[in-house]
Amino acid sequence: MIPAFRLRFPARPRLPLTEAGGPPGDPRAGRAGLPAIVAALLLAGLPLGFIAVEAVAGGLGLGLLGDGRVLQAGLNTLVTAVASTVVALVLGGGAALLAGLTDLPGRRGFAALALLPMLIPSQIAALAWGRAFDPAGPLARVLGMGGFGPNPLESAWGVWLVMGVEHMPIAFLAVIGAVTRIPAEPAEAARVAGAGPSAALAVAARPLVAPALAAAAALSLVSAAGNFGVPALLGIPGDYPVLSTLIYQRLSGFGPAALGEAAALAGLLGLGTLGLLRLQSLMAGRAARVADGGRLAPRLPLGRRRRQIAGPAWLLMIALSLLPLVALIAASLVPAPGVPLTPATASLDGYRAALDLRHGAGGAVITSAWLALVTALVSVAVALPLGLLAARGAPAARLAAGGFDLALALPGTVFAIGVILAFLPPLPGIGLTLYGTPAILLAAYLGRFPGLVLAPVRAAVERLDPAPEQAARLAGAGFPARIRVGAW
Repeated sequence: MIPAFRLRFPARPRLPLTEAGGPPGDPRAGRAGLPAIVAALLLAGLPLGFIAVEAVAGGLGLGLLGDGRVLQAGLNTLVTAVASTVVALVLGGGAALLAGLTDLPGRRGFAALALLPMLIPSQIAALAWGRAFDPAGPLARVLGMGGFGPNPLESAWGVWLVMGVEHMPIAFLAVIGAVTRIPAEPAEAARVAGAGPSAALAVAARPLVAPALAAAAALSLVSAAGNFGVPALLGIPGDYPVLSTLIYQRLSGFGPAALGEAAALAGLLGLGTLGLLRLQSLMAGRAARVADGGRLAPRLPLGRRRRQIAGPAWLLMIALSLLPLVALIAASLVPAPGVPLTPATASLDGYRAALDLRHGAGGAVITSAWLALVTALVSVAVALPLGLLAARGAPAARLAAGGFDLALALPGTVFAIGVILAFLPPLPGIGLTLYGTPAILLAAYLGRFPGLVLAPVRAAVERLDPAPEQAARLAGAGFPARIRVGAW
């Protein structure tokens, strides 16, 4: 028997902060983070404010609670969020434990496959999975499984499965960041107490992995509640409504009350989102802090079971990450749905037409590329100082970061309405409107996607030892220099 004992990790200290967001006597941190806070207020806070006004005007959705379809969509949203989160935690958490704790062969490639679903837009992922399981699709015909009938993924369980795979990287990132920093001392203490290698590593990992799993569950629930692409492409054909698709259907009605009803439904989603974001923040605050430079626990050798474990794990990850893409590519090579993929029917005509700069989507590809590049660069520039200040407890930074989190959690169609309401009037002092130009797309992207960068930044800062940053501040280093010292 292993003696019962509990390992205690030191509490994670916070750097003392002034109201400006920096350490006492150092207003430079507050000034350095001010542009990021202003950007959050303008790009995320302003559209959210307009959505809130419309939601209040619509009665905060209370008048819709008597609508049976709204109640059914709300229940479906809750069930979908929970079920897909369970799938994401099992797949992502299990993959992270294998890649981070054991000597699994090809761990880097395995991790890359686990993260691949994060790089694929929700609509594309749903379309790819739908093609993979389409009885009349080219992949099913190549595998000898072609036939007729409904797509099995166009159902409730199909939405749960695809959404869970899509959110698998959230759990993987959260858990892999915890298990790769397990200190050696607790594991050695457990071995001295009589624990075996696996039990000792489990004892040492529990204080780090449990908060990471809870935070990943909260983020996955938030993402699932606001997910639109998967329920739209798989749920609507299967008559499985959720709040995000119901909001879109109400908006597409273009009636006089459509905007108010959609905003009211978004308010219902927003209230649940705020609670889940608070839970994620609490779980991140409970994460054990590991000082840099200490010895890390060794990996657990799989021994004679290495092939039996590695083979199925790799096959499952390849199927989850690559099979839908293969099905989508196969569908793009045939001239029409239902045509079998053979050397005689395979054609690149669809790609030539899509990339034609004069008549196809070539111009859209170029526009998407520069919008994505600018969004990525600005999101990183905004999220780095904002995430550091928010993790250190600066009230203004935490409020601004919460705005980005809420903007990311709401369905894109709802946030787009807020952006239109905010930037449709001519800009003060300029007299020009952003509506109808690529600039309004950039404003919408910069209001939503910094939240994607904020999550890993805050998670990393929460686990950093603040001692190097404190030493750099005492040596007179400015805020950018302290970020470099603390992070690298």
